[in-house]
Amino acid sequence: MKIGFDNDKYLKMQSEHIKERISKFGDKLYLEFGGKLFDDYHASRVLPGFEPDSKLKMLMQLSDQAEIVIVISAADIERNKVRADIGITYDEDVLRLMDAFTSRGLYVGSVVITHYESHKATDAFKAKLEKMNVKVYLHYSIEGYPSNIPFIVSDEGYGKNDYIETTRPLVVITAPGPGSGKMATCLSQLYHDNKRGIKAGYAKYETFPIWNIPLKHPVNLAYEAATADLDDVNMIDPFHLEAYGETTVNYNRDVDIFPVLNAIFEKIYGENPYKSPTDMGVNMAGNCIIDDEVCRQASNMEIIRRYYESLNKLVTENGTEHEVQKIELIMNQANISTHDRKVAVAARELSEKLGVAAAAMELDDGRIITGKTSDLLGPSAALLLNALKTIAGIDHETPIISPEAIGPIQHLKVDYLSSKNPRLHTDEVLIALAMSATSDNNAKLAMEQLPALQGLDVHTTVMLSDVDKKTFKKLGVRLTSDPVFEKKI
Repeated sequence: MKIGFDNDKYLKMQSEHIKERISKFGDKLYLEFGGKLFDDYHASRVLPGFEPDSKLKMLMQLSDQAEIVIVISAADIERNKVRADIGITYDEDVLRLMDAFTSRGLYVGSVVITHYESHKATDAFKAKLEKMNVKVYLHYSIEGYPSNIPFIVSDEGYGKNDYIETTRPLVVITAPGPGSGKMATCLSQLYHDNKRGIKAGYAKYETFPIWNIPLKHPVNLAYEAATADLDDVNMIDPFHLEAYGETTVNYNRDVDIFPVLNAIFEKIYGENPYKSPTDMGVNMAGNCIIDDEVCRQASNMEIIRRYYESLNKLVTENGTEHEVQKIELIMNQANISTHDRKVAVAARELSEKLGVAAAAMELDDGRIITGKTSDLLGPSAALLLNALKTIAGIDHETPIISPEAIGPIQHLKVDYLSSKNPRLHTDEVLIALAMSATSDNNAKLAMEQLPALQGLDVHTTVMLSDVDKKTFKKLGVRLTSDPVFEKKI
């Protein structure tokens, strides 16, 4: 994989910049962390070289100064909101985040439940945390938020919230997902600290959009595509342009809320230390792009992947036409189309030629490998075997799965599990391959190539089963599919 981003430079530069920001506020800095603190696969896809846990590693360099506060909305607890990327509820993710941080030597100080109202699920989660000796603080919905500044910045507004006891100069405010109330938590703390005579500040850490690259740079457009369902829009920061005469990029929600933040800062401190939303940010990612063309190409491919994802969501009634249309507009701005995704073109050509579902994968060296539906295998399973053979240098005609491994799986599916489809899914093919590897060196060699699939692009002409999608995800494959349901036997 070609590298376009210097991860080591980023870790050093980012941690130093945050230290510098802490020093400007004296006693304490509340740092709102947007996006994923770790497993940031979007960033690693659009900035090749960015490691998915880069932000976590950066924080670990500040572990002696930092404590983490995890924020979750009571509304998300009550409706069992799920993180789509990992398939667990927000309250479960709070526990996962706590374990992940503490296992890496980071201190988790507390959990804040925002928009709190006493409901069964919320109170049960609060009790569960307290039994684990986790400090839990409650923040409430504020009438007239965010426009009624005099009421918000008062003892009846922020003053009603619990004061979060913190012990370190850098307080990282993070959450399982958007809309949890991170910013409001930071501002509430500024109000309480000011009343206590503590000099505290606020900053925001969002990887995207990247403020110091062009507005329509593919990296920034890919962020818009990733948040199409939220209706976020990248835009020139008008406050920064007016204050400094410099063009920088931010996004609509931060620009829209800045006048309110400005008024809140002035109400608390008498003045705002920031002249623009860009001023509030501490992101150094734009300074660590070392090959702009590599990042442009990677981001263009991400936009196309997001487009296919939106099409799939639409036909499964989990998305909207507006989301699809928005990403189509972004593709037009980037001057790209689905024809730029080589694996999509190859899979469709094979499918049209043979009249069956097909799949294609692009290897690191640019070769395109294909697979098709047969009596034994679905297109994704056939593709997987063909790719492993090719990478291992095994002749295409050489069998690497023995009939003795396949037969029992089909027998189990059809005769005991009531499946009408005897074809093997990708996970079943891998099990059969593992069984064959005990007695066949070619099967063993093919199985050893699985790590080489990490980061490769795959396209199928039909939408896959959840089983196949999960298998490809575990292998690190970047999958897209035509918005077509597979015909059932």
